[in-house]
Amino acid sequence: MSDADPALKPPLELIAASLRAERARAGLSLTEVARRAGLAKSTLSQLESGTGNPSLETLWALCVALEIPFSRLLAVSRPQVQVIRAGEGPAIGSAQSDYRATLLAASPPRARRDVYSIAAEPGPQRSSAPHLPGVVEHVVISAGRALVGTADEPVELHPGDYICYPADVPHVFHAQEPGTRAVLVSEHP
Repeated sequence: MSDADPALKPPLELIAASLRAERARAGLSLTEVARRAGLAKSTLSQLESGTGNPSLETLWALCVALEIPFSRLLAVSRPQVQVIRAGEGPAIGSAQSDYRATLLAASPPRARRDVYSIAAEPGPQRSSAPHLPGVVEHVVISAGRALVGTADEPVELHPGDYICYPADVPHVFHAQEPGTRAVLVSEHP
């Protein structure tokens, strides 16, 4: 999961346009969104102009501040029949661990879920701050092994194992084997 691979770079123009549109929709100033997300105003300004290299944590904090699902930053119009090959799709890496989330399906109108492909390697765990109230995550491990779930009670999962947990509390994904892969479904109330 090298950042040198251009296919693994975050789609900066798409993220920038989405951030500008969502901030305008919410009627919030650059200063207010940055304050709510715990970011410097200059960082948000750079992201809205399509520069910088945002981490998963930074973008998630912005989504919480804007009260939008994460997928709204990465969703692009897709045809009715959709195929995303392994290694394709908009991917965002974590700043704290070797963990990459690729949006596979954004929640359509009146549906409240997003689907991600997860690729993770052993090392520091991916710790997530609480998401919006009522968010629930579902994870199925397809390869490798990982500790997944709420931060205080993660569960070791193997290929084929499934877990569902509240994501409005601190939660973790910690790969225990190289090549750990999973599908994560995030449900929004």
